[in-house]
Amino acid sequence: MKKIALFSVLVVLGMGLFANGNKEMKADASAEKSWKVESEDGVLPGVNPLNVTGDIITAGSSTVFPLSEVMAERFKDEGYKGNITVDSIGSGAGFERFTVTGETDIANASRPIKSQEIEAAKKIGRNPIEFRVGTDALAVTVSKKNDFAKNVTLEELAKIFVSDKWSDVNPSWPNEKILKFIPGTDSGTFDYFVEEVFKKDSAPLLGAANVQMSEDDNVLVQGIEESPYGIGFFGYAYYVENKDALNILSIEGVEATKATVDAAEYPLARPLFIYSDATIMKNKPQVAAFIAYYLAHVNDEITRVGYFPANESELMNGKNAWLEANK
Repeated sequence: MKKIALFSVLVVLGMGLFANGNKEMKADASAEKSWKVESEDGVLPGVNPLNVTGDIITAGSSTVFPLSEVMAERFKDEGYKGNITVDSIGSGAGFERFTVTGETDIANASRPIKSQEIEAAKKIGRNPIEFRVGTDALAVTVSKKNDFAKNVTLEELAKIFVSDKWSDVNPSWPNEKILKFIPGTDSGTFDYFVEEVFKKDSAPLLGAANVQMSEDDNVLVQGIEESPYGIGFFGYAYYVENKDALNILSIEGVEATKATVDAAEYPLARPLFIYSDATIMKNKPQVAAFIAYYLAHVNDEITRVGYFPANESELMNGKNAWLEANK
């Protein structure tokens, strides 16, 4: 009799736990559905930020940072009451937090994810999903006090960043030291510049004289602004924000504009991304909601931030990837 009684108690307790588990699962499902409203773009479900709960952690590219920051502020302005962390630490460091330590929900990147980073992510149970959010024209800038450098070829650009003096590159330029302000090696901007200008060989740039490196683009801006013989590079948005103090160089005779970027004429145009994972989006519906919101509204904000809209087919690829991950 005692055994029967004990068995009965366990059955009742088990049923209670199962019922409670079902309630929690239904509650989670309900919370996930509560933010979904009628689609605004005809592809992704619409998002009501008022009904989104839970925190979101993002980190990565200093180039993508101002865009993600604006999207996060807009999300909060429309009613989201949680916390969104947007850290500017460079694409490489952002991928490390996302693929190695698993600290973040979203990685911001100014370069595509590398195969070794994908493999690292798999080891912690993540399969990175790529979302194209825009296009940047990498800006090579000098101070407003610089009245001699206006247009350079890619070959001259490489020479500038390894030479000691401006006159070493062009005899008509001043016999003054070239002060170089460049992003740190964790930056996707650094990687991109090395790939396009130095054919993937970073040694000449890292071995050059008079180089100051920083992951903070504002530090680079200040250094260039203060010297008539300084030069540096960063995302186009930082030039737009400081165009009263800086001049942007044309590359191969092409100025960075929406038209030249769209036509793939500007030599230093590059894609911008955010990355997440299907499991993260399913376990944290607030992340899925924010990414859907981001993709649906990014083109409303991107030009104001200082970047250029992604090709529509690339943006659609990201939306379809979101739908696949959230089936």
